[in-house]
Amino acid sequence: MHGNAIVVGVDGSAEATRALRWAAEAARQRREPLHIVHGFAPITGFDGAGLAVLQQAHDELVDAADDLVADAVRTAREAGGPDLAITTDRPTESGAPALIEASRAARTVVLGCSGTGGFTGMLVGSTTVEVAAHARCPVVVVRGRENADGPVVVGVDGSPVGERALAAAFEEASWRGAGLVAVHVWSDVDSGGYPSMVPIALDWEEIAADERRLLAERLAGWQEKYPDVVVERVVARDRPRRQLLSWSAKAQLVVVGSRGRGGFRGLLLGSTSQALIHHAQCPVMVVRPGSGS
Repeated sequence: MHGNAIVVGVDGSAEATRALRWAAEAARQRREPLHIVHGFAPITGFDGAGLAVLQQAHDELVDAADDLVADAVRTAREAGGPDLAITTDRPTESGAPALIEASRAARTVVLGCSGTGGFTGMLVGSTTVEVAAHARCPVVVVRGRENADGPVVVGVDGSPVGERALAAAFEEASWRGAGLVAVHVWSDVDSGGYPSMVPIALDWEEIAADERRLLAERLAGWQEKYPDVVVERVVARDRPRRQLLSWSAKAQLVVVGSRGRGGFRGLLLGSTSQALIHHAQCPVMVVRPGSGS
């Protein structure tokens, strides 16, 4: 695997194939290598099986995995072109641990929103959630529809991981030649919804003005670093997930930190990132603490 590669997990599902094409196109545009990973757990035994049967079953699984990887390389070549550098890995372990390990040297890990290992009715496969929660680099979950003309949308909350998400979003918008929508929201909860509480008189306009100033401060340095990126600022009295899910209908990519300032300590994925990877109408990038941009 080349350093700084775009890593994509494949399992033969339609969702994974779509993610593969997305990753190959991104690698082509960025002139970066693509690393394809297909992990599978070998058979360790089952009742009544002799060694010969086990060996035959294992060999058939290996052959099927090799065929799947070969098909993935052909698909990536179609999407990324003849000059795309492609490497592959077929580790004998389940997909999530293999992808998390690969993320240590990757620029980005790309996954489909579900896969062959998912349970019926699940919106996002367990591998996708586990990798998004533990990867050492940003993770893109390819879902919804693709809109190459839409903006990159980023949630801005002032947290350290939110700052990393902002860095990733500016970089994505710059190389895509896209506009950036920076969304900053503040809670819509007040005492009006709770009759037992003492009403609180707040100057909402003054609060909104303060929040707009905070957003401007967060963006200032990044706009100087990326003068080519046109930024639209959105400040709303709302819930983060509701605003970002709404914007996902227009965006080509939504970027969010894995857990914002309102999350519980120790929680690997916050409610906003969980909602987006399950329900967004476009691909979602989840940026974790310590991950690169």
